[in-house]
Amino acid sequence: MTETREMFEAREGEQRLENDPALMPPDGGIVFIGRIASPWTTRETCPKNMRAARETGQKAVLTIDTAYRSGLQGLERASHVIILSWLHHAPRDLIVQKPRHAAEAKGVFSLRSPARPNPIGLHVVRLVALDQRT
Repeated sequence: MTETREMFEAREGEQRLENDPALMPPDGGIVFIGRIASPWTTRETCPKNMRAARETGQKAVLTIDTAYRSGLQGLERASHVIILSWLHHAPRDLIVQKPRHAAEAKGVFSLRSPARPNPIGLHVVRLVALDQRT
């Protein structure tokens, strides 16, 4: 998992935790029920806000594992869905971060950055298509 976090290069003013939460014993359980394929695969290409993301016209694809697909029944009537994601490429030990567009470093809880002790993403997305078979 270390190699995936290397995409977060160190910037001046940033601070890391002494103990990486990713290496600590878990105290809760999460079951991953699918995967998200995003068009943004590097930190540099990721839009800095939703307006910029919408302007690209690119869409992410969410694939639900077979065992959970029956839970999608009735979802075709929805215009939007809420997705929780695990941002597995993000470092979990970065506690103060220097955004590329900011003059000063800030605590990760004041940013939209995926870098945080528990990298959980919350996404409200527009449902554009639903295929319950794949």
